[in-house]
Amino acid sequence: MKLRATRYVSFGALAALAVTALTACGSSSASGQGGGSRVIGVDYPRSDTDFWNSYIKYTPQFAKELELDLKTTNSQNDVAKLTADVQTFISQGVKGVAMAPQDTAAIAPTLAQLAAKKIPVVSVDTRPDTGDVYMVVRADNRAYGEKACQYLGTKLGGKGKVVMLQGDLASVNGRDRTEAFNACMKKNYPAIKVFGEATNWDGAVAAQKLQTDLTAHPDIKGVYMQSSFALSGTLQVLKQKNLLVGPEDKKHVFVVSNDGIPEELKDIAAGRIDATVSQPADLYAKYALYYLKAAIDGRTFKPGRTDHHSTIIKVRDGLLEDQLSAPLVTADGGTYGGVPSLKSDDESLWGNNLG
Repeated sequence: MKLRATRYVSFGALAALAVTALTACGSSSASGQGGGSRVIGVDYPRSDTDFWNSYIKYTPQFAKELELDLKTTNSQNDVAKLTADVQTFISQGVKGVAMAPQDTAAIAPTLAQLAAKKIPVVSVDTRPDTGDVYMVVRADNRAYGEKACQYLGTKLGGKGKVVMLQGDLASVNGRDRTEAFNACMKKNYPAIKVFGEATNWDGAVAAQKLQTDLTAHPDIKGVYMQSSFALSGTLQVLKQKNLLVGPEDKKHVFVVSNDGIPEELKDIAAGRIDATVSQPADLYAKYALYYLKAAIDGRTFKPGRTDHHSTIIKVRDGLLEDQLSAPLVTADGGTYGGVPSLKSDDESLWGNNLG
């Protein structure tokens, strides 16, 4: 809770500075009707998940705070459409672009085009495999996999079988979460067998593969969903197999998710799932726009701690990443494998603060 309060004070101060800096230039509206000196483009990667719909909701709010003119598109998880959307932004004269490329390799030519036109880019949630961006805004995705591993390893007493419903391994997020989960299990809980299932962030595929695994291995006692895309399907499969029971029941299958959407928090409180890692949709929107404005203003950053309680790291030459906080969330707020957690009703969680 302290972290949340401090972050908001810090960002409010930044927003106030932004307004002061804009006074000499004249103000503009977030609707794209202003003078155009601070027109930015934000491409939403998809709108079929609660997490990204929350990000979409937050973005115009913070654009208004920073007095940025906002143009938006939605690439619908299609890198070809994202490329076309960038062409639209260029034709609209944007001064910066925020995007969340789901295929982190294929976006390189588009980044090169924007660099040639001196249009800065902030990459949100994902980090391009190659190419330059002004700043990457994401949380430490390897920590996501490690936190899920420590929770499940503790709950299973270091033995048993778990299913990992992976995202898309063409995405750095899917790779980071998968590699970290496997490495943590191998090091700390070698007696736990992990069944890794590629799903391409598709809930129907995830449900089908989980059902197949549970049929072949009815003694599976844990599930790690790399995103809330698999939430409803996982609960449906567990219910069909009479395994959707409370944690006090010996048939209970421990489920850890990733995102921190309101539905996950409710499911934790109700005992339907056990934990999640709260990926900060609100802070992704805040700091994507903050760094775009900073880029337009000619500011530079270096690795180290920030005033909003995150850490900027150097990924490679010319590429910095601001790694925002993403806490483990549980019903009891306990510590698992050395990892502290927040209770699911903690007011600092963005999933408890959606209007």
